[in-house]
Amino acid sequence: MKTIIAEKPSVAREIASLLGASEKKDGYLTGNGYFVTWAFGHLIGLGMPEDYGISGFDKSALPILPNPFLLTVRKVKKDKGYTADAGALKQLKVIKELFNKSDSIIVATDAGREGELIFRYIYEHLKCNKPFERLWISSLTEKAIKQGFDNLKDGKEFDGLYQAAQGRSRADWLVGINATQALSIAAGNGVYSLGRVQTPTLALICKRYLENKNFSIKQYWQIQLLHNKEFIDFRSLSKTKWDDQRQAEDTLRSIERNGNTITVTSVATKVVTEQPPLLFDLTGLQKEANKKLNLSAEETLNIAQNLYEKKFITYPRTGSKYIPEDMWAEIPNLVRALQDRETCKQAVTKMKWGRFNKRIVNDLRVTDHHGLLITDKIPSALNVKENAVYDMIAFRLLEALSQSCIKEITDVGLQALHYDFAAKGCKVTEPGWRSIKGSFTDDDIEPIQDLPDLKKGDELKIKEAAVLEKKTKPPVLYTESGLLSAMETAGKDIENEDERKALQNIGIGTPATRASIIETLFTRSYIKREKKSLIPTEKGLQVYELVKERKIADVSMTAEWELALQKIENNEGDASAFQKEMETYASSITDELLQTSIANTNLSKLTCPKCKSQHLIIRDKIVKCPDEVCSWVQFRNVCGVQVRVSDIENLVNKGKTSLIKGMTSKSGKKFDAYIVLDADCKTSFEFEKNKSNKRNGK
Repeated sequence: MKTIIAEKPSVAREIASLLGASEKKDGYLTGNGYFVTWAFGHLIGLGMPEDYGISGFDKSALPILPNPFLLTVRKVKKDKGYTADAGALKQLKVIKELFNKSDSIIVATDAGREGELIFRYIYEHLKCNKPFERLWISSLTEKAIKQGFDNLKDGKEFDGLYQAAQGRSRADWLVGINATQALSIAAGNGVYSLGRVQTPTLALICKRYLENKNFSIKQYWQIQLLHNKEFIDFRSLSKTKWDDQRQAEDTLRSIERNGNTITVTSVATKVVTEQPPLLFDLTGLQKEANKKLNLSAEETLNIAQNLYEKKFITYPRTGSKYIPEDMWAEIPNLVRALQDRETCKQAVTKMKWGRFNKRIVNDLRVTDHHGLLITDKIPSALNVKENAVYDMIAFRLLEALSQSCIKEITDVGLQALHYDFAAKGCKVTEPGWRSIKGSFTDDDIEPIQDLPDLKKGDELKIKEAAVLEKKTKPPVLYTESGLLSAMETAGKDIENEDERKALQNIGIGTPATRASIIETLFTRSYIKREKKSLIPTEKGLQVYELVKERKIADVSMTAEWELALQKIENNEGDASAFQKEMETYASSITDELLQTSIANTNLSKLTCPKCKSQHLIIRDKIVKCPDEVCSWVQFRNVCGVQVRVSDIENLVNKGKTSLIKGMTSKSGKKFDAYIVLDADCKTSFEFEKNKSNKRNGK
C-alpha cells in the first residue's frame, strides 16, 4: 500500500477519485492499493516557550534559543493557556496509522515552501522513516494530476525547499518570541508583538504616514492656455510656477495685452513601445485586485485558492510571471477555451492567431511554479468576486500574448511674452495589447490629449486662459496595493549600491506570506484602514518609535534574509549557518530591547481613581485597575472613537477629557462630548453648554 497525503480534504478527494480510491473511511479514503489522507494545514508547528519549561515573560530566560527545536501538535487557546487541538490530534493519529501500514508515501501537499513544511513537520514529528516521493503539480485538473503521477519525483530532491521553509519557520520563532518578550518586559505594560517581517512592514507604513502628516503643503499657481488648430482644441501649461497668485494674474494680463498669441518654439516626437504586461504572480494579482476591486491581499489569496481548488486556475502562490518552454503548446487551447466565456468573448476576437507574443516564455525565470494561468475548464456559477478575479487572470493572459502598443509621444514647447509653456500629445499608432480592454493609459495617469500637426514658428491664438491654483502633494499613504509593491521591491531603496544590486529583486516576505503579514498587523491593532489607506494606530506608532532605529525594523536586513533563504532553497546556501546567524541576531535584538525605555512610562503610574492605591493598566482596548475587588475599567473605544492616552490622563487626574469629536450614537448620528467622571467613578457624557446626558461613557 501507498499513502498519499494532501494538504486539504478537497484536494485529497480529487486525487482519490482519479486513482479509484473510492472507499470512505474516518479521516481518509482507500482503494486500488492507496490510502489517501490529508492534513488540515499546519497540524504540527514549533513548540512555544512553555514547552521548554519557560512560563510567562521571564527576563532571566531571555534569549530563548532552543536546541533542539521541539515540534508540537497545533494548539488552540483555552482559558488562560493553550491546549492541543482535538481535531489535529485525531487526524494525526489517522496519518500515523496509515504511514505504519504503508510501504511508501506520496507527498501531495501544495507544491511550495509551506506545503513542504506541512508534510516534513508531520513526518519528523511521527519519527517516520518510510521512503517518500513528491507529486509536483501546478494545477488540479485531471490532466495535470495524471502527468504528475507519471512523473513523481524523489522526495530528497526537495530537501533544499524544506531546509528553506524550516529556516524561515525557526527564524520567525527566534526573532518573534525573543523580541516580543523583551520589548513587553521593558514596557512592563501590555504585549508588544514584534516579528522578523511584521516589524519592517509596520515601519514602512509608519514612516510613510509620518512623511505624509508632516509634509508642508505649499500653494502655487500656473497659467493654462487653450488653443485651436485644424479644428482640434489642445491645452498648454506654463513651465513657471508662481508662489504669488497676483504675479500669475499680472503675467496673464500682460500676455493678453501683447496680442493674445503664442509661438511654437520646438516640436519633438518620439515613438514609444509599450511591451505587454507579463502574467500575474500572486503579489501582482493582489495589487491589481486591491486597486480595481478594493479587495484585501488576504481576500484575493482566498478567492484565488478557491478558484484553484475548483480547477479553474493554476497554483496561485507563485512568485513567477513566466511559463516554461514546454507549456507554450498548451496556450492556444486556453485562449480558445475563453471563447465560451461571455465576458471574454469579445477580447478573444482581437487576438492575432499565429502571432502570439512569446515574451512570457522563460525557463530560467520560472521558480517553484509558473505564472498564473487559467485552465481549460471554464467556470460557471461563480460569485461576483470570484468572477472578477478570474476575469483579471484571463484578461491578463490575453494581454500578455498580444503585440506591443506603439505610441507617438509629442512634446511641444511654446512661448508667450518670454514665458515658456509646454503641451504634450499622444497618438496610438498600433493599439496592440491595450485593445484587449480598450484602455490606452494606466488608471493613475491622466490621458494625454490629441495634438494637431504643429511646426516650429507656428503662431497660435489663445482662445481661453486661466490661472490654476495648485498644491504640492505629500507622499501618498499606502493602500494595500502600494504596500505590497513596497514589500516586493524593498531592496530598491537601499542606499549602498552593491547591496542594492544584490537585493534589487528581493522583497520582504514571499508572495505566499505577504497577505498574512498585513493581516497580522491588523490583528495586533498596529494598523487600521481609513477608506483604502493603511494608517498606524497609536499603538503601532508607539512600537515604531521604539524600534525605528533598531535592526529589527531594517527592511534591507530582512531582504538579505530572504536572499539567504532563496539560496538555501536552491541548495546554494548553508541552513545551519543561517540558523546560527538568526540566533546571534535574536540575542543582540533581545539585549537592545531590554534596555529600551518605553515612551510614556508615566502611563503605568496613573493611579486608579476609585481605589486610589493601584497603578492602572493601560491597553489599546481598555484601561483597568489590576485589583479584582476594585475592578474599575474604562473602554478606550467610545462610540466608535479611540480615546487618546492624554484624554485618559485628563479623565483620571482631572475628572474630564477634552472635547471628543465625531462619536456616533446608537441611532447613527454624530456628536461631540466630554467624558466625565462622577463621585462614584462612573463615566458619562457632558455636552457643550453644560447639557449632560447620563449615557454610560464606558
